[in-house]
Amino acid sequence: MATISSQPLIELHAAQRDELETIENLMQFYLYDFSEWLPLKLGEHGFFNAQPKPGYWRNPATRPFLIKVDGELAGFVTVDDETHLHGAEYNIGYFFVSRRFRGQGVAKFVVSTLLSRFPGQWQIFHLDVNQPAQRFWARVLADLTHGEFTLHQLPVDGYPCTVYRFQASLPAS
Repeated sequence: MATISSQPLIELHAAQRDELETIENLMQFYLYDFSEWLPLKLGEHGFFNAQPKPGYWRNPATRPFLIKVDGELAGFVTVDDETHLHGAEYNIGYFFVSRRFRGQGVAKFVVSTLLSRFPGQWQIFHLDVNQPAQRFWARVLADLTHGEFTLHQLPVDGYPCTVYRFQASLPAS
């Protein structure tokens, strides 16, 4: 008997203050992934010592979200105003989807939802050495912006990065 697979229910939930600890816990997995491309070191107790920049959570422009798939915690994303290109209003600061949920359209759903919630000038960047991110952003932003973006090469924190810049519009009613 064949089973019918349905699309997973993906939710983007605005994180409350008491959920920031959950995001900081998930940050360890985010940093673990990034340790493939950056010289991140584990501390004495087996945790990465990196924390968001001082004041990051208190900045009113920082908006943290938890990602859930079929009710199960699957990752997190933050939108902030820490832009590198003049005139850009929004930036994805951190974006992590647990490996089990990758390749299922979760990340694309999250990006699409954020762009519709925050219309305006966006920048999204990735480290040039992060090949999976390079493939993801090139594919997803070409689709979501209908190819209407500009590409910029510049260092971020001393690392060569590709920065996408584009306008997100209000969804058509």
